[in-house]
Amino acid sequence: MLREFIELLGIPNVASDAANIRRNAEHIVGMLQRRGIDARLLETDGSPPAVYGELSAPGAGFTLMIYVHYDGQPVQPGKWASEPWTPVLRDGRLEDGAGLVELEDIEAALDPDWRVYARSAGDDKAPIVAIAHALDALAAADIRRAVNLKFFFEGEEEAGSPHLASMLQRHAELLAADLWLFCDGPRHQSGRPQLAFGVRGVSGLDITVFGPANAVHSGHYGNWAPNPAAMLVHLLAGMRSPEGRIQIDGFYEDVVSPTPAERAAIEAAPSVDAALVDELALGHTEGGGQRLEERLLEPALNIKGLRAGAVGEAAANAIPVSATASVGLRLVPDLTPKKARELVDAHIRAQGYYIVSDLPDPKTLRAHARVAQVSWSDSGYPAVRTIMDSPGAKALIAVMREAVGEELILMPTMGGSLPLYHIRERLDAPVVILPVANHDNNQHAANENLRLGNLFEAVEIYAAVIAGFTEP
Repeated sequence: MLREFIELLGIPNVASDAANIRRNAEHIVGMLQRRGIDARLLETDGSPPAVYGELSAPGAGFTLMIYVHYDGQPVQPGKWASEPWTPVLRDGRLEDGAGLVELEDIEAALDPDWRVYARSAGDDKAPIVAIAHALDALAAADIRRAVNLKFFFEGEEEAGSPHLASMLQRHAELLAADLWLFCDGPRHQSGRPQLAFGVRGVSGLDITVFGPANAVHSGHYGNWAPNPAAMLVHLLAGMRSPEGRIQIDGFYEDVVSPTPAERAAIEAAPSVDAALVDELALGHTEGGGQRLEERLLEPALNIKGLRAGAVGEAAANAIPVSATASVGLRLVPDLTPKKARELVDAHIRAQGYYIVSDLPDPKTLRAHARVAQVSWSDSGYPAVRTIMDSPGAKALIAVMREAVGEELILMPTMGGSLPLYHIRERLDAPVVILPVANHDNNQHAANENLRLGNLFEAVEIYAAVIAGFTEP
């Protein structure tokens, strides 16, 4: 299993790399076909191929669709301790000084605390291998599957799933299922298995504000020529409070309050705040004492990056020409990307800015006291939550409780974003998330990894679901 995992991780998988993305897809088709699954590629105009598979169970009346994405985030190799697409095995966490382990030198059982380091080890190739070996294990033990299985493995989730809606529409009949099981994301920070019933939506924008046409001396022109860095800082500070509450008028009007069942699920889960504060070396947290899971039920405005002038030894005594910020929005039901965009634009205008979509010319800059170039991302989608007591969700909870007992944690929503909205909108199917990766897998960052114990447990859990799921 580990060798098959390492082989899959060795294929580069950035969505924009069309040749290697297709290599990944064809490799995965081969993995499925070796397990007797009717697998093939699905295509739509301009999109990387998706991998589709079917495995029927005689007499079953319920169809479970398993979703995984096989693409990964871009990398900056210089920040990695090893090559991102040359997987390595370490005898623990890199942060703790773990050393390399050569597969050929292993003489005893694999230690569950060892880790595989490679891009997409944690997000999101592990479920593909775990599902394949769950099927192998069931076949070897002659255990029948209780449900019809379908598989949909996407190749551009990390790029915002720009073609997913058209893919689902084109292949809607083929992709029909009673429940979609999304196998993505990290497990609960306590390490216990969890089911999540929703995700935040996502949207984002870049804001650029402008100063003089060319950088000018900060002594000769300081506090006379407008400083775009200072202007941008003030603009951003007005968008969110120090405690993280968004201060844009109307931003909470459409937000749906959590149900009693969702609040009860949070209260029943172990609190991980104290452990995370220590792990992340935080002197405080935002939210006035609310626990992490409560904060995930509210929208968030995050400043992803700032650029203006230079710092340190490269800093100059000059007023820069412009300043830019990248802003990310995490959305909750029923705050849509469209509504969020309208509210943010209105807020910027209310601060005295004239908004343009393209780089403004000198005439435009002279005509307005403040000009902001606002560039919204084309990708993004609303938040989704599946009702916890829906028939399919209850059946899944039951089989998971049988498999892991009281260890199971139920969460109304995950903090990250996944394209669940497209599934609900195009196929009208409920979606539940079953994550398997360790929470400290360095998702989207350098030195991404997967703890081997999580891979082993994923095989057991997937096998339990596939064999034990009872039709609602």
